[in-house]
Amino acid sequence: MASYKQVLEKGKKLTRKHNKETSATELLLLHFSKLEPTDLYLKFDDKMPETEANAFYEGLNLYLDKNIPVQQIIGSVYFYGHKFKVSNQALIPRFETEELVANVLILYDEYFEKQKVSLVDVGTGSGCLAIALAKEEPNFNVTATDISNEALDLAKENAELLGVDIDFYQGDMIQPILGQKFDILVSNPPYIPTNEEVDTLILDNEPHIALFGGVDGLFFYRQIIKDSKKILKDKAIIAFEHAYDKLDELQAIARETYPNAKISTVKDMQNLDRMTFIIIGF
Repeated sequence: MASYKQVLEKGKKLTRKHNKETSATELLLLHFSKLEPTDLYLKFDDKMPETEANAFYEGLNLYLDKNIPVQQIIGSVYFYGHKFKVSNQALIPRFETEELVANVLILYDEYFEKQKVSLVDVGTGSGCLAIALAKEEPNFNVTATDISNEALDLAKENAELLGVDIDFYQGDMIQPILGQKFDILVSNPPYIPTNEEVDTLILDNEPHIALFGGVDGLFFYRQIIKDSKKILKDKAIIAFEHAYDKLDELQAIARETYPNAKISTVKDMQNLDRMTFIIIGF
């Protein structure tokens, strides 16, 4: 039997040969060995049980030869410190979106001063935004929508696993919640332009309905902003994640509907214009 170190080194060599991320190899080894990172390195020179090594190589084959994302092989991903179940029925939560959660919490403290508020996540997918916000701020009464029943099933499962109470509605963007009123609207809608080239790892494994946002990638932002007046209170916040190169166009769309709002864009940790906030009525 090979040691954990030898198995990891062989896995990394195979991964480099396929021009893929070697960090995925480490994630797979941790998953199939059922070890925490510290424990793995303490056992580096120990023999890895053959059943675990075989399972690791099978998982690695799915990543390298079948082009399946590591998160889907493992079946979960951590988002804002919480473990979410993932599947091919919704987008895999990305670490960049964690920054949207953090900024919404900051704006909530600034504008609502710990009051109880109603928040809706439009196009929730796996539920990562809605659930993380509900976990972090008990004063949020959270609602979430999605057009996909399969995505909603995953989001509901994640909400149950993480112990939060969220009202889920199936339907197109804002349509299923017409008649309700909210203080905060958050959304990370599909924003890849229809004709833009997409990495096959994403294109082959994640639902296209959650990826593409029309010819210019802004179709759903127009729809959400236009319809948001029907569901937002007089004082409200809209928080978007978006493509880094759509700042000017998105701000112009927001200004058409909310000419008196405070509109600001925040850069992500990669110094890209990734989040735009529309502050209404304050």
